[in-house]
Amino acid sequence: MKNGRAFTYKTVFVGLSLAGLIFGAVLLISSFVLSGENQLLCLLASASGRGVANYSPTEIQLQAIIHYATSPVVPQQSFAEVSVSFNVLKSRAPCNFLVFGLGHDSLMWTSLNPRGKTIFLEEDPKWVQTVLKDAPYLHAHTIQYRTQLSQAEDLLSSYRAEPQCSPSNAVLRGNRRCRLALDNLPDEVYEREWDLIMIDAPRGYFPEAPGRMGAIFSAAVMARNRNGSGVTHVFLHDVDRRVEKMFAEEFLCRKNLVKAVGRLWHFEIPPAANVNDGGGKGARFC
Repeated sequence: MKNGRAFTYKTVFVGLSLAGLIFGAVLLISSFVLSGENQLLCLLASASGRGVANYSPTEIQLQAIIHYATSPVVPQQSFAEVSVSFNVLKSRAPCNFLVFGLGHDSLMWTSLNPRGKTIFLEEDPKWVQTVLKDAPYLHAHTIQYRTQLSQAEDLLSSYRAEPQCSPSNAVLRGNRRCRLALDNLPDEVYEREWDLIMIDAPRGYFPEAPGRMGAIFSAAVMARNRNGSGVTHVFLHDVDRRVEKMFAEEFLCRKNLVKAVGRLWHFEIPPAANVNDGGGKGARFC
C-alpha cells in the first residue's frame, strides 16, 4: 500500500508539473507578437496594447491543462526531457512538428504548438483508434515499417552498398531500394518541411519490433533535404538503448548534437546545401 501511495503521489506530481508547464506556456507565448513572415505562437498584438489578460488560449491547450492536472497517466518523458523540446517550440511555433509515436504525451505536444501543424505517426492501428476515440482532434496516421530490430546491425553495415541510401541520392517517397527509407508515408508528410521531428517510436525493445532505424534515417534525410531557412530540430528518445545510439551517431551526427538530457538527445541538422563538405554530398551522413 505504501508503494501504491508513492506511485500515486509521483504520477500526480508529474501530471501537475506538465499541466503547469502547459499553463506556463500559455502565459509565456502570450508575450510574443506577429513578426513578418515568422508568426510566433500567439495572436496577441502588442501594438494594440492588449496584455496577457486578453490572450485567448486554444481549446486544446485548456483541454491539456485539465487532462494532465487530473490524470494519473503521464508521458514517458521526464519533465526535464519535455522541457528541452518546449524551449525550442517557444521560439519556433507555430511550426511543423512531426512526431513518431502516438501516446500519453500527444495532447501535450499538440497543445505546445498551437496554430501549428503537429502530426503523429503510429505503427499500431488499434492503438490509434484507442487514442483518437478520446482525442479525435489529434492528427495521426497509421504507418508500416519494413524493418525489424533484429536486422539493425545488418542494415547499419550494408546500407552504404545501396546507392539509393547514400546522402547524395537518398529520398523517401517510393524509395523501395533503400530498406531504411520510409517510402509509404502519407503524402502530407512528404509535401511539408518539418521544423521539429520527435522520434519516440516505433517499438524497439524486442527482436521482432520495427525498431527506430528507419525513423532515424528518414528524419536525417528530411532534415538534409530541407529547402527552407534554418536547421531542423530532431529529438531522439531512449538513447540509452544501443540501436538508437548507433543509428543516431551514424545519421544524425555527434557534431549536430546540441543537448543531452536524461534519455533524450537534441540535434540541430542543417540542410545539406549548407554543409561545408561539397554541399553535404559525401559518402557518409556524418
